[in-house]
Amino acid sequence: MLPHDRGTFFDRVRAKNPGLRCTLREVSPRDTNNPIPRDCDLYIGSGGPGSPYDGNDLPWYADFAAFADWVHANADRTDGEQKALFGVCHTFELLVMHFRVAEMAMRDSRKFGVMPIYTTPEGQRHPLLASFRDRLFSFEHRHWEAIHLDAARLAELGGTLLAQESRDGHSKGRAILGLAIGAGIETVQFHPEADRAGVVSWIARPDQAAAFRATYGEETFQAMLRTLDDPNRLARTFALVIPGFLQRRFNALATARGYAPIDPPSADDVMAAFGTAPLPLIPPPPPSVPIGARA
Repeated sequence: MLPHDRGTFFDRVRAKNPGLRCTLREVSPRDTNNPIPRDCDLYIGSGGPGSPYDGNDLPWYADFAAFADWVHANADRTDGEQKALFGVCHTFELLVMHFRVAEMAMRDSRKFGVMPIYTTPEGQRHPLLASFRDRLFSFEHRHWEAIHLDAARLAELGGTLLAQESRDGHSKGRAILGLAIGAGIETVQFHPEADRAGVVSWIARPDQAAAFRATYGEETFQAMLRTLDDPNRLARTFALVIPGFLQRRFNALATARGYAPIDPPSADDVMAAFGTAPLPLIPPPPPSVPIGARA
């Protein structure tokens, strides 16, 4: 679980349920080979770095595969022991590979920066992304992509395609960016945990600004700055996606266990995520020098 989600989520739970114990457990299976605990209720799998193929012959990967199957199998329980997993980026890639719902392929070049994410008709009806209608904005940073969806396999698992790189599935890129895998697993390739302050700090670094401009051009760079200055874009994704998952999943447990439910994230949460700090002054790129001329 990411720090901002833990604090706000636990505060909301305790406000409605004074005395209810909330516990955070962190484990890094890839670094330690420690097994993923099975006595938690809600799970968040983080991003990378690294290839989704790294370590798939090691004990931690076998445990992750068994864990994913266990979450999938326990998601339909109604006795207060439902399990739920939200996966980000690297975890998304591992889930895609484990459940064999698409092909994981290396991109020709890194995709990075604040990008549009296009919801499918099913994604627009799914509670994870319904608040965004046909498009949301989030930070991406990846060398890999899920392509060639196996729709029959996904349907067999009770899953749904939620989001993709292009509205039509191919013109801006062919990547699959969001999936529900059965009732218990929701997972995305992008980074909904990336907040505005963090991304502003990232793009204010001269090396990152230069890399983005070189890859996507000045017009797209300026469009990204405008996106960062719009509270209905990155801040909205940050405030609604993972906090909304936690709220929904807690309330499902609350019904079975007799807890008081908590309220969903609101417009106030979006504005709090946006903050009040203006964008830093990011200098324009240096002028190009014609071949044969001296600067």
